[in-house]
Amino acid sequence: MSRPSWLRPALLWPVLVIAIAALLLIPRLRGPELPGYRIESRPLVQTVVATGRVISTSRVQVGSEVTGTVRERRVREGDVVNAGDVLVVLSADDLVAAVREAEAALSQLQNSTRPQAEAQLRQAEAQAAQASRERQRRADLFARQLIARESLEQSEEAEAVARAAADSARLAAQAAGAGGSVELQLRERLAAARAKLAKTTIRAQTRGVVLTRNVEPGDLVQPGRVLLEIARDGDTEIEAPVDEKNLGVLALGQTAQCIADAYPDRPFAAAVNYLAPGIDAQLGTVTIRLQVAPVPDFLRQDMTVSVNVETGRRDAALVVPNDALLDADGAQPAVLAVRDGRLQRAPVQLGLKGMVMTEVTSGLQAGDLVLASAASVQEVAAGDRVRVALEGLPAESADASSRRELPVNFN
Repeated sequence: MSRPSWLRPALLWPVLVIAIAALLLIPRLRGPELPGYRIESRPLVQTVVATGRVISTSRVQVGSEVTGTVRERRVREGDVVNAGDVLVVLSADDLVAAVREAEAALSQLQNSTRPQAEAQLRQAEAQAAQASRERQRRADLFARQLIARESLEQSEEAEAVARAAADSARLAAQAAGAGGSVELQLRERLAAARAKLAKTTIRAQTRGVVLTRNVEPGDLVQPGRVLLEIARDGDTEIEAPVDEKNLGVLALGQTAQCIADAYPDRPFAAAVNYLAPGIDAQLGTVTIRLQVAPVPDFLRQDMTVSVNVETGRRDAALVVPNDALLDADGAQPAVLAVRDGRLQRAPVQLGLKGMVMTEVTSGLQAGDLVLASAASVQEVAAGDRVRVALEGLPAESADASSRRELPVNFN
């Protein structure tokens, strides 16, 4: 039986060559295989990321109201103090002497000056009474013409002098008496001396934590110098500068997840409670503050903290990975979509922007294919055939510990 003509060796080689060429051309006709994603719906969280520092709502600067030499410093950084606790003690020998001098003057008034004034008053009053009786006696004698008028006039003058002396002694006794002007002056002098002495013992005016100390025993201190700085107990806040382009999505009351650089495994919650009314013109930032409640026990003043403020959330959003976006910040963002096997630039409208995913509000549908990155399409152009090597969509984590970006990042 004879072989078919096409099976003869002379004819087989051309057939094989044609078949191999066809196999080689099929991938070329289908286009290159490039990485990409299949669009789908999933939850999305939009965050503004910044770096801030822990602050207290109030700091108290402690100084001295008098000039003196430090004798004792009883606290150091990190100490917790209560209102009334002694912080610094100054030497005060001269002020102690001033207090003792004022006390001695008051004692002298009570034990010596006042009794003498009262005795002098009694004596002056007795002399005035005697002068009055003498004037009356001479008036009777003059009426009977037993003495001359000159003698009567002398008795009247003596009575007037005695009464003036009595009035003067009465005023002196009143001034030196209990509650009198002299006593009031001496008590004010004593109170002033004691108040000045009390200022040499510098006490905490509020409960808080000592942040800094700028004084040591032996230092000469004067009014106006800051000796200690205390963070007042109360609300703890985080202050952070945020790129001003994020101002439109920030609002009071937004929640945030924070993580201290020193404790990356202990995230804690905070809430925006302040937006600065102005912009830092040099840095292009707006300052926000976040209230921390409850306050973790590990937080310290001026700690560096990464802040992730949640500015938007979707339970189900049509999302595209950020690396698939072209001109994401421009007037017309787009993606490289693959439809019917051909490459096409597809304009899209964007919504919430997450760290790795962005919401697409129009321009794509669930199930559409897009290329992963413009860098992978250098050799193809719109209309070319391409194949998509599907990759899984990246996870959009809301865990602050997985995003430790220190600069502001919103895009």
